[in-house]
Amino acid sequence: MNIRDNLPKYAVLAFLALGTGLFVWRSLAPGDAPDARVAVTVPDELSPVAMEGKAVFDENCADCHGANAAGTEQGPPLVHDIYNPGHHANMAFVLAASQGVRAHHWRFGNMPPQPGVTQTEVEKVVQYVRELQQANGITYRPHNM
Repeated sequence: MNIRDNLPKYAVLAFLALGTGLFVWRSLAPGDAPDARVAVTVPDELSPVAMEGKAVFDENCADCHGANAAGTEQGPPLVHDIYNPGHHANMAFVLAASQGVRAHHWRFGNMPPQPGVTQTEVEKVVQYVRELQQANGITYRPHNM
């Protein structure tokens, strides 16, 4: 058989393979929807540090990350297994706030640095987020690449 005779078949197969790959990639990517809000169970009590962190969060983070870190159409939920301590350690939150972070899990765009929030305040926010996560069954899981 001549390869020229089969060229249309190869083109169709390549098109189908690329289309299938793109569909699977887009379907499996977290945050594909413009609104990635999650239902968050709020604990009955927060530690004193987490209460301070909630106040900082509500003032500086909730516009994008939503009430109780549940996400919005502008930013991802932080009460999500992607942010479990084994995948995103506490320092990842501190660095994201101080330096900004390139979008890598969601399609909301890059997070700019937050110069109006101190490291101590961010550490309190992290405590708040961790207590929310724990109340929602999100705990440390080793990150395997």
